[in-house]
Amino acid sequence: MSLSALLSEYGDLYLRALLNTWRLTALCFAGAFAIGVAITVLRVCPVKPLRVFGDFFVQVFRNIPGAALLILLVYALPRLRVLLSYEMCVIVASVLIPSAFCSEHLMSGMNTISPGEIEAARALGLTFTQLIGRIVIPQALRSTVLPMTSLVVGTMLTTALGSQVPLRPNQLELTGAVNYINSRAVGGILAFAISAALYVATALVIGWVGGRIDRKVRILR
Repeated sequence: MSLSALLSEYGDLYLRALLNTWRLTALCFAGAFAIGVAITVLRVCPVKPLRVFGDFFVQVFRNIPGAALLILLVYALPRLRVLLSYEMCVIVASVLIPSAFCSEHLMSGMNTISPGEIEAARALGLTFTQLIGRIVIPQALRSTVLPMTSLVVGTMLTTALGSQVPLRPNQLELTGAVNYINSRAVGGILAFAISAALYVATALVIGWVGGRIDRKVRILR
């Protein structure tokens, strides 16, 4: 099938898939960021069991393949009487894995904070919550804009797990759209090339935005 014929017949599908990829990326990154911040706080809190849980969470979801996690969510949870839609399984997998990397980036960002600032905050009587919320997390975020930008791109690529489950046509993301097309026509490599180009274009935009933000908020030491 030629490029013009492919776009003429499946152009609308590619557009919906692109918008779904953007939607899933935004939703999953927001969830991963929230969980990543929470796990990071647990990893540095003074309560040892919480620190152990935070480290355990990161080690598990940083090292489990996305496809393996998706299989567990799709086939294991129903045995525990927990039923999730296929799309929700994709979302959960695409949140948990990036959240572990988000925590790692934040931990690296915390290492850039001067110990003197922490000691000064404690001398002023700030509680652990105030110290984390007002000093540590804000500075860690400013130091990790570029790693977080890469994490957004990684989250976008993780949403391709949607191609491994039978989503409805209006729920397909870019990789799932290729599978859908090739199951009904001879799209071949060209069908993949179109999706790849859309992934690359989106990643370039994300990288450009991340670079602009980094130049504005970067802490010069």
